[in-house]
Amino acid sequence: MQVTGQLLLTVLMGALLLGVAVFLARVEDWRSYTPLGAGGTAGESGYVSQEKPSGIIRWFTTVDHKDIGLLYGTYALIAFVVGGTMVMLMRAELWTPSNDASLDLLGSATFYNSLLTSHGITMLFLFGTPIIAAFANYLVPLIIDADDMAFPRINAIAFWLLPPGALLIWAGFFPLPDVIPAQTAWTMYTPLSAGVGAGNQSNVGVDLMLLGLHLTGVSATMGAINFIATIFTERSEDVTWANLDIFSWTILTQSGLILFAFPLLGSALVMLLLDRNLGTTFFVVGGGDPILWQHLFWFFGHPEVYILVLPPMGIVSYVLPRFAGRKLFGFKFVVYSTLAIGVLSFGVWAHHMFSTGIDPRLRASFMAVSLAIAIPSAVKTFNWITTMWNGKLRLTTPMLYCIGFVSNFIIGGVTGVFLASVPVDLVLHDTYYVVGHFHYIVMGAITFAGMAGIYYWFPLVTGRWYQRRLAKAHFWLWMVGTNLTFFAMVLLGYGGMPRRYATYLPEFATLHRIATVGAALLFVGGLIFVYNIATSWVEGTRVSSGDPWNLAEKNLNTAEWAWFEQRRETALADGGEEGDAVTDGGKVDADDE
Repeated sequence: MQVTGQLLLTVLMGALLLGVAVFLARVEDWRSYTPLGAGGTAGESGYVSQEKPSGIIRWFTTVDHKDIGLLYGTYALIAFVVGGTMVMLMRAELWTPSNDASLDLLGSATFYNSLLTSHGITMLFLFGTPIIAAFANYLVPLIIDADDMAFPRINAIAFWLLPPGALLIWAGFFPLPDVIPAQTAWTMYTPLSAGVGAGNQSNVGVDLMLLGLHLTGVSATMGAINFIATIFTERSEDVTWANLDIFSWTILTQSGLILFAFPLLGSALVMLLLDRNLGTTFFVVGGGDPILWQHLFWFFGHPEVYILVLPPMGIVSYVLPRFAGRKLFGFKFVVYSTLAIGVLSFGVWAHHMFSTGIDPRLRASFMAVSLAIAIPSAVKTFNWITTMWNGKLRLTTPMLYCIGFVSNFIIGGVTGVFLASVPVDLVLHDTYYVVGHFHYIVMGAITFAGMAGIYYWFPLVTGRWYQRRLAKAHFWLWMVGTNLTFFAMVLLGYGGMPRRYATYLPEFATLHRIATVGAALLFVGGLIFVYNIATSWVEGTRVSSGDPWNLAEKNLNTAEWAWFEQRRETALADGGEEGDAVTDGGKVDADDE
């Protein structure tokens, strides 16, 4: 029954993709395409369409990098809401210790494990990578003065692989017969994920999740090839390697990591699917090696952490100097440290495997490289701090998020250095300490940098301002909530609380409740953010200047704002209206004081 349902769903997905291809082939003249910054097309006759299709057809057929960036951003924020809802249900369950027989809220440990698995995969693959692609798609061509991405249609295809991937990953939560959510945790360790034993891991829900992950990997790889080609071949003659901006450097490095890491994940997923469905023994005991999965997965998995964190580092390196009133200190060293992290990230994967019984000499070498990779990260941190040193800081919302990024990144980095030490890791492995460390990086650093970018470029994308007080309330709720939640987890790990458990001993209840209160603050802050962005997008005060952040005073203006000014002047010349605007930090006012 399960196999029949899986085959039926596979056939339906194939028919859907074929239908999309046929539809696009009928409505578009593919051979006449010429990339244009406005998203139009030019045929052999020389006629250029000046307007995009209206309504929903525009979004289904667009190849404009800006539109695709907005699609990525919308998709990522929806995934963030879904993943956040999952974790709030988990935190509510963890308010009380419960017992193994009956959980208070979720009813079963099986459903808790389903939420845990889907939360991790959603946040890493459906939010983390796409939100970075949103920034990169919208901004990189503008910053390097390119007409569009090198391969606009591949750019669109890379995005449209993601929605089917999300549906497959979440398929177990839909009312489908004989399909239940995967409960493998996001690491999908074998032999559990291979369906061995009498549990429910042989359910088709795991296969659908693996196929969905494979689609997201293909999407990321196509996007990475496109970014590399764009930065190498499409940038303006004035944009040389010497003056290429720091954000584009981090996107280029991230794309290189994706190109080497994601195909390996795809290969491992195919091997696991073969083990599950065709009787091969890559990872199954009695012919294969379950530890092989860990080697393959973490060879992808640890570069994945830097795939997620390098572009946010680029955003902070790009935005923070604008509100420090000075150029980024040690620009070349920030670029070199970015490249160093990219290289070293492929030599540290086995520090996730210190407790698996690998050769002590290998453990020592991986410990050395894991400690060494902290050096280029520290170089960046000191450069950010030095940029702010003696600067004329403007505590706008983007700047607050940049400062929050730096402080949370320091805590996350220091706790990670301890885990890089073999003796310490053997004690803290698979405890809440690891969860706290990882979330200080993923939530406290990566997401904070994303918010700095959203608030900084919001006027560029919408031509409107957000509500300042709500934005700053969002920041403080998230800053307090992040440290309450994840520092409590660090302390839980020191106490010996294992991760991935729906129940726990009563002595851990206080710290779990503190973590849940912190998560509630994060949830409230997220609601404020969604409300602020949604309402400001529609009815926010219009920007009244092509330099809304007053960057020209310190000669800190950048290419995308020059594009914004040109677009604004064109709109005014076409009869648009110029409304009053309240800048978020252009000049000192009562809020900034």
